[in-house]
Amino acid sequence: MKISYNKLFDILEERNITKTELRENIKISTATLAKLSKNELIAMKVIEDICNFLNCQPGDIMEMEKEIDKTTLLYRLQEEKQIRLKGGIYHQTQVKLAYNSNHMEGSKLTEDQTRYIYETNTIGLEKEPANIDDIIETVNHFQCFDYILDCAEDVLSENIIKKIHQILKSNTSDSRLEWFNVGGYKQRSNMVGDSKTTPPSRVKKELQRLLFEYQQKETVTFEDIVEFHYHFEKIHPFQDGNGRVGRLIIFKECLKHNIIPFIVDERHKLYYYRGLKEFENERGYLIDTCLSAQDMYIELLEYFTEE
Repeated sequence: MKISYNKLFDILEERNITKTELRENIKISTATLAKLSKNELIAMKVIEDICNFLNCQPGDIMEMEKEIDKTTLLYRLQEEKQIRLKGGIYHQTQVKLAYNSNHMEGSKLTEDQTRYIYETNTIGLEKEPANIDDIIETVNHFQCFDYILDCAEDVLSENIIKKIHQILKSNTSDSRLEWFNVGGYKQRSNMVGDSKTTPPSRVKKELQRLLFEYQQKETVTFEDIVEFHYHFEKIHPFQDGNGRVGRLIIFKECLKHNIIPFIVDERHKLYYYRGLKEFENERGYLIDTCLSAQDMYIELLEYFTEE
């Protein structure tokens, strides 16, 4: 963490106060003024004098900025996202995560079609016609991934979870149904296979409890994220899209805690579903499946980081 006085200089500019006028009014040296300009530590007495002069609070003129670790996967994904780099780890992750996660939920689009949509923003139809919702949800998933990169370091919250669902299901045929409640919790009970989920009336309370318990952890581990995913899917807070939202949450939280994320693909799908179903009795099934999927992503990441 490092100190920043950028907010101070924004206030000075807004009030048409020069640095010289600030220095003369609070009687500080040019050396101290230089430290402010360089975002270096200064005496608390100077901060108090500045606040008295500007009639503001310390938080109005200074803040702590987190130093950017350029070695993390998150930084690399954000950097490649910003410049829309083609062919990099961001590009490949977008395609593979969208294809596999949507395919698990019944999308008929192939990985090549998913890639074509991402790379050209057009639809490449072959012999079989494509379902409009599959196409819309693929494009929406790309936007969801960008969103979790933007908020990756934020504390996981109800608002973030609801926003992911809103982006994912916007403009789909489901979104035209008022009771479907896109971006909001389910209004009708649903099931996962033959397993009951949390009733609509208890969803908000159960999810808040889950988030509270998760946020109390001093250090979040890979196993903690997988366990959160299990409980999230057991609640099943939305009418549809819970699996995809849940897997996007996994990716976000792995990035936040500098843990290599993973993508559940076709070869892991049945083991993944088995792991979710049997988690209460044998949590190792789901954790081992996710670790295996993580190994696959590590291989992809190593390819892009090899010199």
